[in-house]
Parts: sequence; structure tokens; C-alpha cells
Amino acid sequence: MQGWRITMEDAHAAILDLQAKYRSKTSEPTSPDQRLSFFGVYDGHGGDKVALFAGEKVHQIVANQEAFAKGDIEQALKDGFLATDRAILDDPRYEEEVSGCTASVGVISRDKIWVANAGDSRTVLGVKGRAKPLSFDHKPQNEGEKARISAAGGFVDFGRVNGNLALSRAIGDFEFKKSAELSPEQQIVTAYPDVTTHEITEDDEFLVIACDGIWDCQSSQAVVEFVRRGIAAKQDLYRICENMMDNCLSSNSETGGVGCDNMTMVIVGLLHGKTKEEWYNTIAERVANGDGPVAPPEVAAEFRGPGVRPGTRHQFDESPDDYDLDTDSNSRRAFGVRSGRIILLGDGTEVHTGQDEDDLFDATEEEDEEKDVVQKQVRNSTANSGLDAVRGHREDTPGPELTQKPAVQNAETAPVSASPASINTETSNDENKAAKS
Repeated sequence: MQGWRITMEDAHAAILDLQAKYRSKTSEPTSPDQRLSFFGVYDGHGGDKVALFAGEKVHQIVANQEAFAKGDIEQALKDGFLATDRAILDDPRYEEEVSGCTASVGVISRDKIWVANAGDSRTVLGVKGRAKPLSFDHKPQNEGEKARISAAGGFVDFGRVNGNLALSRAIGDFEFKKSAELSPEQQIVTAYPDVTTHEITEDDEFLVIACDGIWDCQSSQAVVEFVRRGIAAKQDLYRICENMMDNCLSSNSETGGVGCDNMTMVIVGLLHGKTKEEWYNTIAERVANGDGPVAPPEVAAEFRGPGVRPGTRHQFDESPDDYDLDTDSNSRRAFGVRSGRIILLGDGTEVHTGQDEDDLFDATEEEDEEKDVVQKQVRNSTANSGLDAVRGHREDTPGPELTQKPAVQNAETAPVSASPASINTETSNDENKAAKS
């Protein structure tokens, strides 16, 4: 979804059989026991060229690494990210390119997930309704990132690299990678990823990969619960993505950027050898039995975010079955509205309110002026009624104060986790996946 941005600078990739597409000479499907699937989200900044290159090439470059042929997927991902930088530098079409992009990708086998991340896009695993982070945001203020930036001759100002870039690892952004004395991993900004390895278990239900246009509006736990409710309602995965993006979209461009960014989201279902229908039924049964957290049932009818347009309502079953997700133009669909809503704040807090949406989001200038008049009248009335009492007190005795409760504001997102260099999380079991974005 383009959102309020002038251009769409995100890209994504979904390759169900990576070996058949890029390693096999015959292009015959790889056996399920050996098959590797690749999913990635690339959030561009400063332009879309690097993000588009990454969306088209990263999976191919990773598959062509020597480590990939040896079965060392973790090393192949690390080498592949750095090789993507070199491929861009070696391409004369990008000689003067100044843009860059995040990269958060997942490679999935029957029993294991590898997640490589550079930047502040994020990959989260849904484990019976609980969010398990498989990546960690790379922000300049993180201690390890800040130390590397400083050692390379850069600085962090107002949470930005050299006062400019709001993330500390990225593909591209070559103006921050000019030190000939330093390795690619040691540059002010590096494409070198953290890689997390996870052994799949029967409790693992789905993977979510998304850019910060989603994570700036919703917590990881809130997204997992939202997706789980949609699956329990037998929604197609692309429609759940669409509903989440609509939910995050701001009603206007005056929200300080929250809900205004490009948004890209990929959901990967972990089928564990089941059919797609059996997978849906398994999660629906768990939800019905209260097995793990899930967004409230009202979500299926009217899940609302802090910035969604007035006069709209999410109705999971209202959109046509043949509706195709269009990341450039799917942000203008309209729905009906009821009184009362459930608002999910950025930290996952649910706020239940009986107010109509117009009352909650749409106070007009005229209404504000009327409130000011009423408040002045109350102040005058209060001052006059207490005048005699005030006269009997010392001159410096404070009079009655008219207090106002602050309006409900969006909670801030959860603090960014520190980024370990490489993480292994253990457990074990089965496979499979279905993806939409």
C-alpha cells in the first residue's frame, strides 16, 4: 500500500521453491523434504531503485552463493546480503544511486526457519497466538550499532546516522559505505544481516514479515492476534494483510507520519503437512477452545486503528472473493460504521469506547470553538459563585482550578530490542507454508 507517500518505495518477494527456480538445471519441483522457500520485504528510502533491485535479485543472489550449495543457509544469507551491495555497485545503471532499503527475509524448510534482517523491517513468528521475534530492529541508538557507527567515523544525532538515516543497516546507502580501510561489515551503515535460526514446532502457526509502516502503528503481539483472528474467520491471507494495512492507514497526513508510510506485509502459513483447509480448521479450533491469545471477536466486524478514515468499518466477509491486492492503489475502499469501537494502540493496548467514530476522530473546528465557549462560561460561573469565599482568604491563596482530562493519545510502540549478531532458538518439528502479501 502506498499510503500518503508521494511514491511507493517498498518491494517484496515470495519464492515457494527456491532450488527449482535458481539451482535446478531441469526446473523440476524440489521434493518437500528438501524444498526451501524464500520470502522477503524491502522497505526503500530515498527512492525505489535499490528496493526494486533487492526484490528482484536478493533471493537469486543468495541461492547462487557457495554456502547455499553446501547447505549452510545462514552463511548464504550473510554472504548474499553483502553480495547484493556489490552487485548494485558493479551495475553502471546505479552509479549515482543514493537510495537504500531495509531487508527482512525468511528461508523456510520442512523443519527450520532462517531469518536474515538488516534495518527496521521485522519478522515475527505466531506461536499459538503469541508473538516470537525472529528479527531485531537495527536503530542507530542501539549500543552495538552506535559503537560501530562511531568507530567508522560517523555519529548519531537525534536517533539518526549522521543526523540523516533512521536505521543503521541497509542495502544501498553507499554514501555511508565509503571507507576503503574498513570491511563491509564495519562501515557506518552495513548490509551485513543478523541471522536467527528457529526449529519449527507444531505450535508455530504462521510467519509475518512487514515493513515499519506496520510496526510503527501496531505491536508485534497485536499483529499476531489480528492475523490469528482473521485465520479463524477463514479469511484469505491476502485479505488479512489488506485489512491490517487499512487499519493502520491514517485518516489524514497530519499524524506525525504514523499511519502515513508505505506498507508491505507478508503472511506465511506453516501447514505442517496439512492441506490449507486443514490448517485453517486447526487454528480456528484452537481459537474456539481458547488455546492462546487472539484479537477479540469484534475484530471480524469492525477492527479499528487510531488513524483509519471516518465512516469506515472492516467487515471481513464484505470484500469480493476476486479482489486482488494492489500495493499501489488498494487504500480507497469504503465500509459502513457502527457506534462504539475497539481501538488498538501502538503498544497493543485495547481501548473500548462507546463513542461514535465522528465523536472520536472528527471533532470539527466549530465544535472546538463551542467547547472553548462552554469552558469560559464555566470558569466565569465558578469564579463568581466563589467570589465571597475568596475575599475572606489571603491574596496569594489559589482559587478553584478548572481541570481538563487529556484526550486519549496513541501509545508509543515497544522499545527497540538490542540486536544480537546471530541467534539460535531451539525446538523441533514439521513444515509447509502458504503465502500472500
